[in-house]
Amino acid sequence: MPETDDPSLALALDQIGDRWSLLVIGALLNGPRRNNELAAQVVGIAPNILAARLRHLERERLLVTTPYQERPRRLAYELTQSGRELATVLGALSSWGARQHGVPERRIHEVCGTALTWRPWCPTCAAVVEGPERRERDAAADEVWM
Repeated sequence: MPETDDPSLALALDQIGDRWSLLVIGALLNGPRRNNELAAQVVGIAPNILAARLRHLERERLLVTTPYQERPRRLAYELTQSGRELATVLGALSSWGARQHGVPERRIHEVCGTALTWRPWCPTCAAVVEGPERRERDAAADEVWM
């Protein structure tokens, strides 16, 4: 594992893999896909790379396979709950990429048309965590890793 001051980030990156894996996960966020559907949606991926990334993501329990034909054996791929939890991460990364390259944001609020922003949110309190509370929490987390 690479040396870092945030071991959880390194562990997550090791589990996910590379850019192709992120694109495959992104393609599966809208539901199960078959191999040919994934190949069409993840533009530029070679068949052997797609197969390797699907095997890796299955080993890491980020997706599951379901056979839909036995002879020849054909599979459908679907994200696990753990894989679906990456939706927020991919949304934030996509938004960042759009801003960096001056391209239109793809995730917008349908009511008013404004690009969505991604913020830390507490599911227990149903609140966005910002300001001093967030800084205090981040400082406390840093002390744990020192």
